[in-house]
Amino acid sequence: MKKKKILTMGLSVGILSGMMATGSLAAPSDHAHFQMNKKAGTPEFVTGQLSAPTGKDAEAVVLSFVEQNKSAFKLSNKKTDEQFNVLSIEKDSLGNTVVRIQQTYQNVPVWGSTQSGVVQKNGVLQAFSGSVVADLEEKMSSSKKKINAKKALKLAKEDLGQNPKLEKEAMPELVVYADGDKASFAYFINLNYLEPSPGNWNYFIDAKTGDILNKYNDMHEVSGTNQVGTGKGVLGASKPLNTTLSSGKYYLQDNTRGSGIFTYNMNNRTFFPQFFLPGTLWSDSDNVLNATYDAPAVDAHYFAGVTYDYYKNHFNRNSYDNQGAKLVSSVHYSSGYNNAFWNGSQMVYGDGDGTTFVPLSGGIDVVAHELTHAVTDFSSDLVYQNESGALNEAISDIFGTLVEYENGYNPDFEIGEDIYTPGTTGDALRSMSNPAKYGDPDHYSKRYTGTADNGGVHTNSGIINKQAYLLSEGGTHYGVTVPGIGREKLGDIYYRMNTVYLTASSTFSQARAAAVQAAADLYGSTSSEVNAVRLSFDAVGIN
Repeated sequence: MKKKKILTMGLSVGILSGMMATGSLAAPSDHAHFQMNKKAGTPEFVTGQLSAPTGKDAEAVVLSFVEQNKSAFKLSNKKTDEQFNVLSIEKDSLGNTVVRIQQTYQNVPVWGSTQSGVVQKNGVLQAFSGSVVADLEEKMSSSKKKINAKKALKLAKEDLGQNPKLEKEAMPELVVYADGDKASFAYFINLNYLEPSPGNWNYFIDAKTGDILNKYNDMHEVSGTNQVGTGKGVLGASKPLNTTLSSGKYYLQDNTRGSGIFTYNMNNRTFFPQFFLPGTLWSDSDNVLNATYDAPAVDAHYFAGVTYDYYKNHFNRNSYDNQGAKLVSSVHYSSGYNNAFWNGSQMVYGDGDGTTFVPLSGGIDVVAHELTHAVTDFSSDLVYQNESGALNEAISDIFGTLVEYENGYNPDFEIGEDIYTPGTTGDALRSMSNPAKYGDPDHYSKRYTGTADNGGVHTNSGIINKQAYLLSEGGTHYGVTVPGIGREKLGDIYYRMNTVYLTASSTFSQARAAAVQAAADLYGSTSSEVNAVRLSFDAVGIN
């Protein structure tokens, strides 16, 4: 179930070995390692030989594991296939099969409760990641629904306080929403719009009472012949551009990557009288885009291409969905707009006001950051709130930096330095090497615990950013010395974490377990890389 996320967060204890207080894991070995969600008292990450070798398909192996451990996961006595649906079955780069499942109740998806199982070629389940909502039947309130989808949509729009022109029709979807000791049927409603200012709000409306259970803002194409043009970007550098020649015009349409890369012009409007995003496909008469007005389009087009190449060359990933999806960008959005965002289907870039920002597509790490949000949407699907949201942001910062390094730009661990405050040298939006430089925490003990910024998704990303920096570059932090393993291995570990082990509501503690397991998969359980991963999380206080 895409974009269905739950917000139940819990502190967790470290990796242990042995028997759980809530029941024993069914495994043919005493060497199963499991990490418990402290609040729920159920496993959130389990590794080891979790099943015997078998010729059964991977889906059956994963569901059988859950069936045998119902008491540990605090599930009801109903059959497992009545409590979970299979979301996807894919092969990973190591030849294992990754099965993602979705918890359900009365065949209704439980928001954010997704899990991942990794099955080896011999049929052995080697890892199970992701918490379930425990004791769900006891938590459910009355199943009687007193309001319909139309009424729920009206309530969400009324709360929004405006009547925006939606980019896509809002289609309320029935889900189970759990929060702490309570759970109920609710309508999930996504309101995606550009006017009067961009928003991508997710609402959860109680299907019985009409109460708003939660809300948050989730704001993270011409036929012809292929040509190669040139253009100058925002900072003045010349770049080659893959274009398409059609009817005497050259369009910013790159047909050489996936299903194409397309760059559009919004002409400093927020919407057109006839249509909304993406605008008008950028065209040029001579295939040389050197004018100042061209610069944001040049960078958006070129940097989208090199980001695609990074994921393709390093991980054989074909666009953000791994199915060759089009990469669509719109530049010159609004007037003096100090932002860039991924709206769930494409990139949008403002020109900046010239003081706080120059055109935001001029930052390669900004482009790669936003497109990595798209990769996350189609893999772990991390909820954009609280710790899972901070993980979402940090992963985008990490890969934004790695794409920047890959292409020879600014050898630093600063985010957005190229397009932020052009009149001030040496500053940036965030720092991975020193988050405190811009007021962000660099240790779990300093984490933000309030509700602003969706529970600190940008602020608390500093903790994971610092961990990633230490893992890559090495250093001593809070008395813990971390041996650096380099940027390439950092990327390999985090990509495997994000696409195999992280799940919708992953905590920082679960991320640690996922990183350790990813490193063990890639380099061996006793490797120096695994040791470095553990030390890097120790250094920022994540156990």
